Amino acid sequence: MKIVIFYEKPGCATNARQKKSLRDAGCMVIERSLLEHGMNREELYAYLEHKPMTQWFNPSAPKIKSGEINPALLNEEAALQLLMSEPILIKRPLMVIGGRKLCGFEQEYVETLLGKPLLAEVVTACSGKHETCSDITFKF
Repeated sequence: MKIVIFYEKPGCATNARQKKSLRDAGCMVIERSLLEHGMNREELYAYLEHKPMTQWFNPSAPKIKSGEINPALLNEEAALQLLMSEPILIKRPLMVIGGRKLCGFEQEYVETLLGKPLLAEVVTACSGKHETCSDITFKF
């Protein structure tokens, strides 16, 4: 049985579907809240470093959707500082699968790490339409 550590925003419907898909595939999912689990800069960067900086951001976050924040205009250090101060901007979920740290739910890569397919196609991004997706205060 693969163990998946899953950092989410509690109440996110998309994260709930992703966790269900992992459990249906026989994984043990250990849930962690991004609201309550403080990460330092180095810990957070370990999830992000293998992606282009603009892909560190949740495109459905209110400040991204409104254009108030444009990740393409930030340098890496400014982006990290912003994500640390406003975790709602982080592309979710953050996961650990087999020692690999991931940012976002890329189904094909998740299936590769699990060594088997998920039973259904999984929604990989929040629509931002749910009440629980609104901008809230996080403790990091």
